[in-house]
Amino acid sequence: MKGLSFGVTTKKWYLCATMKHLLRILTTAFLLLAISCTTPSGDTTTSPTVACDTVRLVFGGDFMQHMPQVVAARTADGEYDYSRSTEYVAPMFRNADIAVINLETTITTSKNYSGYPCFASPVAVVEEFDAMGIDVALLANNHCCDRLARGIDTTIEQLNKHNIAHTGVYTDSVDYARNNILHIESHGIRFAIVNYTYGTNGINTPKGKHVNYIDTTAIKRDLRTINRDSVECVIACMHWGNEYERRENDEQRRLAKMLQREGVDVIIGSHPHVVQPFYADSTNVVFYSLGNFVSNQRKRYTDGGLIAEVEVIKCDTIEGLRYRAKAHPIWVLTPGYRILPRTVGDTLTMPEASRQAYERFMSDTEQLLCN
Repeated sequence: MKGLSFGVTTKKWYLCATMKHLLRILTTAFLLLAISCTTPSGDTTTSPTVACDTVRLVFGGDFMQHMPQVVAARTADGEYDYSRSTEYVAPMFRNADIAVINLETTITTSKNYSGYPCFASPVAVVEEFDAMGIDVALLANNHCCDRLARGIDTTIEQLNKHNIAHTGVYTDSVDYARNNILHIESHGIRFAIVNYTYGTNGINTPKGKHVNYIDTTAIKRDLRTINRDSVECVIACMHWGNEYERRENDEQRRLAKMLQREGVDVIIGSHPHVVQPFYADSTNVVFYSLGNFVSNQRKRYTDGGLIAEVEVIKCDTIEGLRYRAKAHPIWVLTPGYRILPRTVGDTLTMPEASRQAYERFMSDTEQLLCN
């Protein structure tokens, strides 16, 4: 697992792509100036080398499995293979230091698969996560209880089998104690990840299981137990907001501010199934909604999403961490449910109707992030 060890008051930053690139250059230059060491005039002593470590985090949005996706993944021998769906984006996750995705389906070994409204998907989904290099699966979402206790148990069993960490939903009190605040270390930077959902579609949490709901009292309690002397970056992954609304609502903004007051550094949102704006500066990052990573939703705005990339920088001459954030739009091409970043989609041969839908999604997304 890439050598990992497990144990808004922000500047508005959804600028046009050119301005974002310029800002990243200026931010880097400022950081280098801030960490450079100068000597008195006339002193020929060589300045000491500044040591910096950077951890690259990559987050995927809602990984859904409607039945047409399950059918498309079935192979001639009756097994399932999702590699064609993820082949163009998998390198982004494999090359990350920490790769995280929102698993918005349960996993079953029974072959009794189902899509909306109660999702249950083949174990090949988790096998593909392993092949992609996913390190953490977020489980707190409104579909986590779709197959009740057995669905929770099987999902976590399969993740454990492939050494993929999880948080947000737990099989028992031992699992909760171990993973409610998920600790990860990479390149000497220590992280804590927490995960919460607004609800579970009216399905009660099965007896003996635990689901993290968005309850400000419980969230504050969790965050205040994190020892900031041993954890340098806190990441909160929130399943929140209103479906299909392309702007964050007042409740999301209120919760984001509360999380930041309680010491959260990076906030990653899911659930609306459409992209919402992101905000970032050198000290905080907020992605309100990454939209769909992959799904069978084909209406305008729902047929794609964002991959969020966050660089976490630690230098020995600066107190605290610094952050840089980038959004990579992705679109889902059917048949095959191939997830296309711009680096592929701009030149890939596809039917004219698909080309028009792809261009429309990319244009819609860029306009949203630039306004």
